[in-house]
Amino acid sequence: MVNNVWFTEYHNKNVALSVRVKDILYKDKSEYQEILILDTYDFGKVLVLDNTFQTTEFDEFIYHELISHIPLFTHPNPKDILVIGGGDGGTVREVVKHNINKVDFVELDSKVLEACKKYMPKLSCEMENEKVNIIITDGIKYVAETEKKYDVIIIDCPDPVGPAKGLFEKEFYKNVFKCLKDDGLMVQQSESPLYNLDLIKNIAKYLREAGFSIIMPYVYPMPSYPSGMWSFMLASKKYNPMEVDEETIKERLNFETKYYDEQVHKGIFLATPRFLKEAIK
Repeated sequence: MVNNVWFTEYHNKNVALSVRVKDILYKDKSEYQEILILDTYDFGKVLVLDNTFQTTEFDEFIYHELISHIPLFTHPNPKDILVIGGGDGGTVREVVKHNINKVDFVELDSKVLEACKKYMPKLSCEMENEKVNIIITDGIKYVAETEKKYDVIIIDCPDPVGPAKGLFEKEFYKNVFKCLKDDGLMVQQSESPLYNLDLIKNIAKYLREAGFSIIMPYVYPMPSYPSGMWSFMLASKKYNPMEVDEETIKERLNFETKYYDEQVHKGIFLATPRFLKEAIK
């Protein structure tokens, strides 16, 4: 237990988010980044990489349900899944709730995996699931070299700095397109529409150039992320999330969720802010 210690993430030179810390559970530095796991008063356990919030027990269910269930319920029969990033395990936890064959879980930093297995079991609880194939490598390199084809690719990436910068570049999206089956789709974490609109415009442009016919952003509240408004970008070769029948989702949704349901599935796209829709035209 520590006394009156606060952790602060600076969003820019004028804005920051601070949380009061109960205890520092883990601190180490890998060859890629500094890793910190904190136990906090209001946000529960928090994973911090290079002084940036990655996930918190308080609000992680919003992020992980929406990055996983939106694409997996958009596809009528997803069996082969690729998850890039998300070393905390929360995305994989949601993916294996579906009737899939296998999920290839590609993570760059094995130290993040091991730390989260030990200190954040609510998120990492399905890492040992027999359907999960953990591959420790660079996701950029993986999609460039693999010959596997996937129904759904989920890119649970950090901010576009350091090793993750290439996950937001044109060549990466071309390789993701190549790795998808003819009716495949992908979703990527795409930052704050309020702070990072130019980045989102570029993502949409690169996805069009890669060959995707359906490109749709969706936004959601995220208290622990800069601005409190965050986004995902869905890109699909065939299936439109707005065309999925709500009754079909209800039939397939045979597990518990806290945020996602058949109404959220469509409502989240209907509620896309006008400024964002216009920006990616």
